Amino acid sequence: MDSITLFLFLKDIGIDAPGISVSSLEDTSIQKMHRALGIERLGAAKDADGVPWTKPRILQEFGFPVISKETARKIEALANPTEKNKGYRHAIVTGQTGERGGFKVSKKMKMSQKWLKKFGGYANEVEGTDYNKPDFKVSAKCCYYLKEKPCEDWAKENNSVPFMGIMASEGGLRAKGLMVNGCNYFGVHTTRSAPFAIFYRDDLLRLAREMDQKWKDGWKEEFYQKGVREGYLPEGYEMPESIVPEIYGEIAEREDGTLYTTKAQRTGCSMCGFGIHLEKPPHRFDQLRERNPKEWQFWLYECCTDENGQKYGWAKVLDYIGVPYEKGEKPQEE
Repeated sequence: MDSITLFLFLKDIGIDAPGISVSSLEDTSIQKMHRALGIERLGAAKDADGVPWTKPRILQEFGFPVISKETARKIEALANPTEKNKGYRHAIVTGQTGERGGFKVSKKMKMSQKWLKKFGGYANEVEGTDYNKPDFKVSAKCCYYLKEKPCEDWAKENNSVPFMGIMASEGGLRAKGLMVNGCNYFGVHTTRSAPFAIFYRDDLLRLAREMDQKWKDGWKEEFYQKGVREGYLPEGYEMPESIVPEIYGEIAEREDGTLYTTKAQRTGCSMCGFGIHLEKPPHRFDQLRERNPKEWQFWLYECCTDENGQKYGWAKVLDYIGVPYEKGEKPQEE
């Protein structure tokens, strides 16, 4: 909803920027809103042979996006040792940065002890530790191949730079990047504007309510006529009544005056596990089970295949990191 709100906010202040998204990764209610707005829908990136990357293929080849993007990258580095990342791997386990880092001890570089116990076993032989390691892969590459690269490729082809609806208050790598580079960043390889960078979730929801009122007061009909005229909407297309996609519910107000959404607080790819350990039940996979049992069954139990030909999925990952979930019947063995 952040990007939808940004798209409409830019329109409101007179900036007619085209909208792009890999909408197929999103919930159907978000896809419907994207279509109503005329957002150009992109496909996933392709490999060297021209074959598009898919969500199951990325999980199978690279691994599951779990904990956080930063932690997943560290786990992936430990699991794929090279001479080049030797110092980085040592810092992940010990916090000691070595010569390049001035022989300092960095809490930021060291993986938290909680996750070292679960994922640090890849370095046991080198570091003399006794940590565990999972029987599944972990990676943060899904975001790059499914979302970032398609948008970067579109920007290059269209000589454009992006407005992004990201906020430092979301934490993680986004927060670090925004705090270092600010709202508007002009780098050697990257240029981008993040107008919402300094704001909070409550600020975003208040702006979303303002944009929603404008939608109801005339923008809905304006966008419908534009879509029919330009050919990306059929005659009679049922436009959303609100800019707030159904998956979020409604924007409501707490007793203290702060705003929240009555259903999902955040959304993204239906197979993403970043931050799942921080959510209270019913978490995103529990909610997916209610919305789409077949998709839930696939991601929990069937999306990957092990070396013995057995199907597995997020259920194995959630069990390993200690996240409870609403269990269903596993697929019958043939």
